Amino acid sequence: MNSFKKEERLCNIQLIEKLYHNGSSFLVYPFRIIWLYSEANSEFPVQVLISIPKKKFKRAVDRNLLKRRIREIYRIQKSEDLFPFLNERSEKIVLAINYIGNEIAEYASMAKKFNTAILRLKRNISEQTCSKSL
Repeated sequence: MNSFKKEERLCNIQLIEKLYHNGSSFLVYPFRIIWLYSEANSEFPVQVLISIPKKKFKRAVDRNLLKRRIREIYRIQKSEDLFPFLNERSEKIVLAINYIGNEIAEYASMAKKFNTAILRLKRNISEQTCSKSL
């Protein structure tokens, strides 16, 4: 369960455009989380896109470091919080994680903020599910 397979990565261009145009978003600095319910036929409840802006981090080494850290944080926390929550509700979502910080944050602080972002995502999904059923 603690793996990050290719099927979990969001690669479909139409789905990415739909996510950025119609998705709900919120900010937990240094992350901007965009999510959308998905009808995709996938075995995983979440498909993820991780984005680091080239405008803020010119060197590919820095962007790759941040992507590796975010992927590792996501890989560890998804099985603890996100997957059980979505499987319980039988929901599937697509998720974009954008790093909007100006400097490279330490792994521990990023993990703490990402945990906060996951909790907020769960709260947003619960609120939308409640409003959808009314």
